Amino acid sequence: MTSGIDVEPLAEDALLLRFGATIDAALNAQVHAAAVRLRAHLPTVECTPAYASLLLRFDPAEWSRDDDEPPLRRVREAALALLEGAASVDEQPRSVDIPVLYGGPAGPDLAAVSAHSGLSIEEVITRHTAATYSVAMLGFAPGFPYLLGLDPALAMPRRADPRLSVPAGSVAIGGVQTGIYPEALPGGWQLIGRTPLRLFDVQAPSPSLLRPGDRVRFHAIDEAAFQRLIDTPGAVR
Repeated sequence: MTSGIDVEPLAEDALLLRFGATIDAALNAQVHAAAVRLRAHLPTVECTPAYASLLLRFDPAEWSRDDDEPPLRRVREAALALLEGAASVDEQPRSVDIPVLYGGPAGPDLAAVSAHSGLSIEEVITRHTAATYSVAMLGFAPGFPYLLGLDPALAMPRRADPRLSVPAGSVAIGGVQTGIYPEALPGGWQLIGRTPLRLFDVQAPSPSLLRPGDRVRFHAIDEAAFQRLIDTPGAVR
């Protein structure tokens, strides 16, 4: 796996492993495989995956020795040695099911996605729920998942006029990706539905509902089911 990995020092306590420079599912899988392996063997090193890179954060004091070798070099050598020849993920990804109320006030851009794709609204929903997505990374806001696996027919540019506030739980399309807004936030993605699930809760033992590397499926629900779920603990607020 180490072939083609570029290592960039970012600070005295941070390294960036670059696996490439594109949004690609296979490349992203390499990043997650590396993160799983490094977490298992270097538990004191924090690993944060992105699309094509992996950030390593560590305590330099824990990696200091009596010789003059810098901690950055020690972590670099340890990480690359562990990744040498590693080609697969050492654990199975989690599967998470996300209920979604599509269209209407919950998905005000669904009709625009339908028109852009040349598909009926029903076919857009069918295709969006048929795919299995992978959480490529979390970013933009705590708990915001960037999901790869969108049917290419549903790809659509971001809005020319971003909204000042997008409701928490909004399921959206931005380019070739889909995502879910964890909180009420500004945003320019195309809103096609809304989930009652809470994506991020700072008080929870694991604040983010989704983790990088997870597999995600969406399923459509009606207004009555949405209202029942939104009144339960763990729903969006």
